Amino acid sequence: MKVIEHLQKRTGTLISFEIIPPKRGGNIKQLLNVLEDIVKFEPPFIDITSHAADVVYEETSSGDFQVKVKRKRPGTLGICALIQNKYDVDAVPHVICEGFTKEETEDFLIELHYLGIDNVLAIRGDTTTFKKPMKFGRSRNNYALDLVKQITKINKGNYLEESLLDAEKMDFCIGVAGYPEKHFESPNLHVQAQYTKQKIDAGADYIVTQMFFNNQKYFDYLKICEDTGIKAPVIPGIKILTRKSHVNNIPKNFFIDIPEELSGEISEAKEEHVLEIGVNWAAKQVEGLLNRNVPAIHFYIMQDSTPIKMLMKKLHY
Repeated sequence: MKVIEHLQKRTGTLISFEIIPPKRGGNIKQLLNVLEDIVKFEPPFIDITSHAADVVYEETSSGDFQVKVKRKRPGTLGICALIQNKYDVDAVPHVICEGFTKEETEDFLIELHYLGIDNVLAIRGDTTTFKKPMKFGRSRNNYALDLVKQITKINKGNYLEESLLDAEKMDFCIGVAGYPEKHFESPNLHVQAQYTKQKIDAGADYIVTQMFFNNQKYFDYLKICEDTGIKAPVIPGIKILTRKSHVNNIPKNFFIDIPEELSGEISEAKEEHVLEIGVNWAAKQVEGLLNRNVPAIHFYIMQDSTPIKMLMKKLHY
């Protein structure tokens, strides 16, 4: 089922998750354990990140975010197949511009269609120093808007490869990113909302926000979207802070604010108490969002299910 259909048919606020594939050269065992944990909460869909030949942010065991240049993490397609067919949960792979040609994107979408996957999140991806050479007439999408337009064309049967013109029709539901605290390249939130509206007008169906730690930022963003004429659902994104280093590293790498009350409590706490503080803060955020009947809440959990299990227990899920 498409994400937009889940949102339209909901009787309450949905819960979804976002995970990351294992490191290159690793194995899927840890991620399988995470999936076994989170499917118990009956998410209608799970996002899986994609990575180009440059991986910009890597969270270390100490909670720091390091900038590293690597070959891409493999596994997105295989994990999608696993989620979709073993767990009967709709997989939402991220499709990115950076590091991929339009031709590679078309191939990826065809493979997703083979697997019965109907949802994608179209994003530009982290800007990297690596630029794939454009050989043999290949081309690239420079922005998420370009990517949305390509996917919409494929939905209409317009392929880059002429031999595919008679292929079975695809019909992807398209999600895009939203930024309640403004994308760092945008001059202000209102201009940012105009960019987002262009993606919706080009064929995107819903919006998932960057993580935030102050619900008012999300509610203000909703108002700006409404004033801009955006009618698509806006799903709030939540991350649980688990380490003292998150207070400095997350704002630095993701260009967002940590409320003074939260940062002060974590700074004064012992390291072993930070997870509990992060869970309590996330619980307050979730309760506030549930009170406003948001369409869904999207949790960025990556490869650690312990914090979300603590949170769900606290919320009596």
